[in-house]
Amino acid sequence: MFAGEGGPARTNKRFHYLSQNDTAKRLSTAFDSVTLYGEDPDTRPDIFGKVGEAGVSIATVEDMELLFKGFDLTSPQTSVSMTINGPAPIILAFFMNAAARQKLSADQLNDMSKMVEVMRQVRGTVQADILKEDQAQNTCIFSTDFALKMMGDIQQYFVEKEVRNYYSVSISGYHIAEAGANPITQTAFTLANGFTFVEYYLARGMNIDDFAPNLSFFFSNGMDPEYAVLGRVARRIWAVAMRKRYGASERSQKLKYHIQTSGRSLHAQEVDFNDIRTTLQALLAFYDNCNSLHTNAYDEAVTTPTEESVRRAMAIQLILTREFGMMKNENPQQGAFIVDELTDLMEEAVLAEFEAISSRGGVLGAMERQYQRSKIQDESILYEMQKHSGEIPIVGVNTYLPKDGAANVPIKLDLIRSSEDEKQTQLKHLAEFQTVHKNDADEAMNRLREVALANGNVFEELMNAVRHCSLGQITHLLYEVGGQYRRSM
Repeated sequence: MFAGEGGPARTNKRFHYLSQNDTAKRLSTAFDSVTLYGEDPDTRPDIFGKVGEAGVSIATVEDMELLFKGFDLTSPQTSVSMTINGPAPIILAFFMNAAARQKLSADQLNDMSKMVEVMRQVRGTVQADILKEDQAQNTCIFSTDFALKMMGDIQQYFVEKEVRNYYSVSISGYHIAEAGANPITQTAFTLANGFTFVEYYLARGMNIDDFAPNLSFFFSNGMDPEYAVLGRVARRIWAVAMRKRYGASERSQKLKYHIQTSGRSLHAQEVDFNDIRTTLQALLAFYDNCNSLHTNAYDEAVTTPTEESVRRAMAIQLILTREFGMMKNENPQQGAFIVDELTDLMEEAVLAEFEAISSRGGVLGAMERQYQRSKIQDESILYEMQKHSGEIPIVGVNTYLPKDGAANVPIKLDLIRSSEDEKQTQLKHLAEFQTVHKNDADEAMNRLREVALANGNVFEELMNAVRHCSLGQITHLLYEVGGQYRRSM
């Protein structure tokens, strides 16, 4: 149930609407671009207009509390995913503190052992994949070395405190695909990034079986035939590498992944047809045994989904799982010639791409040469050329057009936007928070600076700092210590 719009109160209302008929509350959070880039809401023209647009605005731990008001964050029935990368350690510290505030008194919040007890009960995932941000999505804010260090700090903290129900990273191919990569490139780059995290965590002295079960993956499903076997190819390669190279346990060999239907397959022309594409992509995901699924709303080519379009998107999953007879049979495609043959061919192609990455110095070496970005851009241009030429047929867009010959773009469609009041409310709440915590914030930021300069565990100190400091305050402090992101040219 993916949502995020306006301020935390509005998104909280949408979460309750989406989950009202389900015992299990599976919440996935979209953040606005201001939050994604680690900034506070501000009157600056380049910030103010983006507050609460296409995602929720979160600047303080109090915002995070309001976002999940009415949900028991420690319940086994509640799981929260957060789509955030650059400032992920700060947002995760907000979230863990919000969960603790639901269960602990003010005095108990100062007892770290009590805090850890709460953290062990919280379930979900924070995306925090900084490698694919450089390669595809572009919300890097800290230098790559420092961003990796903070990812390692989170995982180290989770290992030492035995926090096992919350996953510290979602290794993401979805954004690689959305930027233009084909399914083979998406799979290869995503797995290669995953192995890079494994090598980095091992280099920090962590044991493979202490962190590998807490790695999760996130892929896109489009219309190409390779999407029918993407999951089984990824699982085969991951399991073999985990077993033979790293000597990992059976649980560590099991690749868990989430599927989201393809956003770039949605079109403004003949917008109602998008549900048909999404249904087919969802069926492929179920047949390939994904662990979880997110179906896009048909109007996402134009706007943030409305309640009506979200209900239709959820109905796709419900009709497939509750009504469609073949879904009663687990893995119905197993043994089919096309599935087995395509699995072998795609695995071979992914392994060949691994060789190409290795020849350029591995994932980080290839990133320095802009290899991944260049390959994604080449594949994106090819797709767009084939779409415009009609070589790739898209019904209602470049073929089978209406009688007048022009694709039908809806004349009236509800556009979901953050209101002026919501933007001003966020500014007001931020100012009130910073005023109340002014004296404590200075001390907290000084401690955070000292820990970061001493190469200590930044996330551990963030758990204290976020009680008194806003997102933007912490981000700009960490720029001074770890450096700001600059793309290699």
